[in-house]
Amino acid sequence: MKIVIAPDKFKEALSAREVARAIERGIRRVLPDAQVDLVPMADGGDGTVDALLSATGGSPRQTRVSDPLGRPVEAAWGVLGDGRTAVIEMAAASGLALVPVDRRDPTRTTTYGTGELIRAALDAGVSRILIGIGGSATTDGGTGAAQALGVTFLRADGRRFDRPLTGGDLLDISRIVVDGRDARLAKTAIEVACDVDNPLLGSRGAAAVYGPQKGATPEQVELLDRGLAHLAELIERDLGKDVREFPGAGAAGGLGAGLVAFCGARLRPGIDIVMDATRLHERIRGADLIITGEGRLDGQSMMGKVIAGVGRAGQAVGVPVVALVGSVGEGAEDTLKILRSYQCITPAGTPLAEALARTAENLERMAAEVVV
Repeated sequence: MKIVIAPDKFKEALSAREVARAIERGIRRVLPDAQVDLVPMADGGDGTVDALLSATGGSPRQTRVSDPLGRPVEAAWGVLGDGRTAVIEMAAASGLALVPVDRRDPTRTTTYGTGELIRAALDAGVSRILIGIGGSATTDGGTGAAQALGVTFLRADGRRFDRPLTGGDLLDISRIVVDGRDARLAKTAIEVACDVDNPLLGSRGAAAVYGPQKGATPEQVELLDRGLAHLAELIERDLGKDVREFPGAGAAGGLGAGLVAFCGARLRPGIDIVMDATRLHERIRGADLIITGEGRLDGQSMMGKVIAGVGRAGQAVGVPVVALVGSVGEGAEDTLKILRSYQCITPAGTPLAEALARTAENLERMAAEVVV
């Protein structure tokens, strides 16, 4: 019997790799001779680097870069098992979790460290870079990252900015010069995991929707939106690209737009990028069963999440998919359109702290039950 195990992480409990191993232990209790293939998954957000390195036999790396406030931080990334693809999470360098609550202010934060991570990947000789852009602390339109990659931003008097740009600097830029941009970018395919469709500007834009989550006041939201609009005008004038309206331009404080404009990146749904990188479609061919899972199953699970991606992949080749989940919410039954079944691993009435502590044990128990 061939079983593919392709779960997401269980947030605050286990990584995707740990979830997959717990499910495998449960299977081997009752089917010790089963052929089991572990393919830890992610949707492009937190945990993507770990999941992809585990699923592809990749190698972890660490690089010292600048955090959103310009302080040094050790950021994890990696090279996949193919030896030519790097995977980066922008949150490792420019994430909100790196900024103390009392210092959260997107007019003062930068994506410069994300650019440094991209440069480190280029130095490693890869020809493809996958970037997850969730969890940002920034609204600089990707200008900081562009600086780290050799793009120059000039003031009205012709002086260049000699420090990493922040969201509060955007209105002071008068010209963009790309002559010094890292030439290796032109030879490198960059794919950005993006699961939001927000445009760059306006009521659904980067500043209005996500600025308050990063500490912006109403006045700062208006300032940031004007700054991003000004940046978009400069990008169109100096680079010949219109980044205002395409879906995902507003992701990560406009980093989606910036990576397209300054690096020639392509935005794609995160789960699609992960499934391609792990060769999931190939690995499930000929399987008898696929087991996936995530911490909570509800109506949102059908919207670009791991369970939706794995479920549809199994459905396409006629392999049944079972999901093991920590809890079940409203709309979970919608997933039965693509799943054979879902099973909640947590006994009714279990306090949250106990449920989290016993996640591995409960996964093992339920995995053994679903394969008998």
